[in-house]
Amino acid sequence: MPWGDGTGPRGQGSGGGRGRGGGFGMGPGGECLCPNCGHREPHQLGVPCYTKKCPKCGAPMTRA
Repeated sequence: MPWGDGTGPRGQGSGGGRGRGGGFGMGPGGECLCPNCGHREPHQLGVPCYTKKCPKCGAPMTRA
């Protein structure tokens, strides 16, 4: 026990309990947005928006 009297902080790890990656995933829905020209496309499951290029101007897309 950390304090020697049986009152140590059990079950309080450093993960925060939000899951892998901090738990800030946006889920399967949503859109990919071009920050340059504003073009939007539906987000595809398993394909991160930042890996896609905007079909209009060629800039990397972001998640909206």
